[in-house]
Amino acid sequence: MQINSSNWQERMAQDMRLRDLRPKTRTAYERAVRQFAEYCGGQPEDWGEEDIRRYILHLRDERELSPSTVNVALHGLRFFFIQTLQREWGVFGLIRVRNPRKLPVVLSRGEVRHLLAAIRHPVRRALLGTIYILGLRLLEGLELKTSPIDAERNMVWLREAKGRRDRGVPLPPAWLHRLRRYWRQERPPSKSNYLFVSEVSGEPLHPTTLQKTFKATREELKLQKRATIHTLRHSYATHLLELGVSLRTIQELLGHKNLQTTAIYLHVTTDSGERLHEALAKMADGLI
Repeated sequence: MQINSSNWQERMAQDMRLRDLRPKTRTAYERAVRQFAEYCGGQPEDWGEEDIRRYILHLRDERELSPSTVNVALHGLRFFFIQTLQREWGVFGLIRVRNPRKLPVVLSRGEVRHLLAAIRHPVRRALLGTIYILGLRLLEGLELKTSPIDAERNMVWLREAKGRRDRGVPLPPAWLHRLRRYWRQERPPSKSNYLFVSEVSGEPLHPTTLQKTFKATREELKLQKRATIHTLRHSYATHLLELGVSLRTIQELLGHKNLQTTAIYLHVTTDSGERLHEALAKMADGLI
């Protein structure tokens, strides 16, 4: 297929809409191909497999970009060449970019309580507490409205979350009471039904605002762990596992497609480690 420089972006954009890719994914893929074009020069009809090999090595070895960044570039190029240009090249079966398997940072339940208690701003404190108690991603917390809250069943229904999958998350009655009190006493006036809004604009808080608050509080408390807001979600999953909730249930609560993604929390639970030591002690008892 011959696609020149004047229409390849439009054609790729159409293909991504046909594939129903999310807006963030479309933006990342377009940026990946645009940067590839700037690196190689020329027109789409001039680009070949050797250009892709050279470019990926450039990203990894010369620019030393993270595996996740290189993977985004690779997925964008794969979509463009295979779907838009219809070039089934073997180079895409050759390239592998492995992400290092890192264990998540996890706070103890005491550390979570201590951190949340130290946040003075009522909206941000309530929002971060909600992210923890529901195991939400940052944007899921920022965009939470009143309508998904099912007070009768003590559930929060998240529609079209990551991966466009709906999921239900249990809402503890005590936290429902806390949110009702927050709504009456602390929430800034706003015409929207977003739960957490800025007192200045009445619109949802900006992610950077919340991230700065979290970091400042962590530094104020001299917390040694390199925790971020996403650490609250990791901590939620780990604490549930330590309290006896099954891994399969936690997978559903987090909205993970693959159980292996959830299984990483098995490596950071303290209770499982204690049970392991107890079991090994019993096995060793009486051995010569």
